[in-house]
Amino acid sequence: MPVLRNIGLLARCLADGAQREIHSIPSAALAWGADRFVWAGPESEIPEEYSNWPSEDAGGQLVIPGLVDCHTHLAFGGWRSEEFEDRVLGRSYQEIARRGGGILSTMRHTREMTIDGLVERCRGFLGEMARLGVTTVECKSGYGLDTRSELMLLEAYRALREVVPQRIVSTLLAAHTVPPEYSDRREEYVKLIIDEIIPEVSRRGLASYCDVFIESGAFSIDEGRRILTAGLAHGLGAKMHADQLSPSGGAELAGELGAVSADHLECVSEPGIRALVDGRVVAVSLPLATLYLRQDVLPARRLLDAGVLVAVATDFNPGSAPSFHLPLAMTLACITQGMSPAEALKGATVVAAAAIGVDGECGSIESGKAADFAIIDAPDVNQWLYHFRSNACVRTVIGGVTVPSAQ
Repeated sequence: MPVLRNIGLLARCLADGAQREIHSIPSAALAWGADRFVWAGPESEIPEEYSNWPSEDAGGQLVIPGLVDCHTHLAFGGWRSEEFEDRVLGRSYQEIARRGGGILSTMRHTREMTIDGLVERCRGFLGEMARLGVTTVECKSGYGLDTRSELMLLEAYRALREVVPQRIVSTLLAAHTVPPEYSDRREEYVKLIIDEIIPEVSRRGLASYCDVFIESGAFSIDEGRRILTAGLAHGLGAKMHADQLSPSGGAELAGELGAVSADHLECVSEPGIRALVDGRVVAVSLPLATLYLRQDVLPARRLLDAGVLVAVATDFNPGSAPSFHLPLAMTLACITQGMSPAEALKGATVVAAAAIGVDGECGSIESGKAADFAIIDAPDVNQWLYHFRSNACVRTVIGGVTVPSAQ
């Protein structure tokens, strides 16, 4: 039951207030018992009941809630480095997909994997993410695209929960694209998702959410509505890849269905923004993907000014965002999207937690929540995200326990 003292600046990131409000306390301390925070505030005001607890020293550095990466495609086979060259030479995402690349390329490699192989690979990724201060990760399926392989991916995530310190939130994304064996009978694939995959995922308790990629070349609004409605009927919350490459109406559908989040939104329309506000849907910004795809960025200022909460995540995947460096995504959200460092931090903590339904458990530093936090070698949030370094995180704590690889 330690007390962390000598915190130069504590950013609590409470859900209250505007996204720019991170509830900073200078010269702070915090205390946790077992795996929960019990107190946080100015060091000069440590309650007497905690004053004799063992002390730890934060070295006058910045302390933040554990980072939450609320959109990743963590488990996959292979890489797609050859497509990187194609993109920088001007070939589009759609053109690469038509030539057999993209999602279907990863599908072929992933179907060859085993659960054990996927778990071992993901453990490596998660270990490096922990060093960056990432304590909660959303993990999507979507590279299996048949019943056996989609279940394998989600079973791998369930197995990971037993062997990694991070909190894992699983999402079914069987509606990522239509696999080649169904290319001329896509309605049968939609029915497979609705009638077989979703019910089995629900029966096994393998996912919290169902996601759909709504875009030209992927799934239509009508198909997305049917799939997500089926997911809701089986207890899976709705999430959505929306308006990434064109204004497809995904944001409007997210609002209609009360989705927990709509992700990408680079091409979101004004009616779409209003739908997000009305539906209280979290927008998820994925600036690494827009960087790699050289797209126009999500209009963060328009969304924030309209009253939409904006989370920041990596979209880690082997094609359009082959990096799990969440602090880099946060810096890019500032530089390319006009988010302030405070908005980006709150977007990668309590807002990101809301985007995956765990904001009652983590994402902020307050009594009763999981004792997840990171110590950052910087005096404040502005300096941290302005002076980009390979890693400024010097300690990561999950559930009150320091992650060994993050020391």
